[in-house]
Amino acid sequence: MNEFRNISKVGFMKHNGGLEFRQLTEKEYEFKTEIQDYHINAGGVTHGGFIMSMLDSGMGTAAHQVIEGSAVTISLNTNFIGGSKAGDKIIGLAKIKKKTRSLIFMYGQLKCEDKLLASAEGIWKII
Repeated sequence: MNEFRNISKVGFMKHNGGLEFRQLTEKEYEFKTEIQDYHINAGGVTHGGFIMSMLDSGMGTAAHQVIEGSAVTISLNTNFIGGSKAGDKIIGLAKIKKKTRSLIFMYGQLKCEDKLLASAEGIWKII
C-alpha cells in the first residue's frame, strides 16, 4: 500500500487544514485530515461545507490519477450521516465506478474511526 502524501501544496485545501492522499488499488484511493477548531460550526460539529470540500478534494484528486490532464467537478451529491468534532481524524475513500472518454463517475465516503460521517456520488468532466 502506498504512503500518504500531502496534496495541499497550493489552493483551497492548503489554507483549510490540508489533506493527505494515497492510492489503495487501481480504482480506490484514501485521503485524510484532522478536524481543527476552525472547521466547527455554531452547533459544535464539523461544518457541512468543510465535509463537502474534503469529499470534493479527495475524490477530485482520485479522478486526476486516472487521466492525462485535468478534470473538474460537475456534480457532487452528498449525504450527511454523522457528526465529528475538533481533534477527530477523518478518513475518506474515493472509488472510481466508471470512466468514459469525457467523464469519471465516482463514489466517496468519510469516516471517523468506524463511524460513517458522509457519503457522496459525483461526476468529473475531463477537460
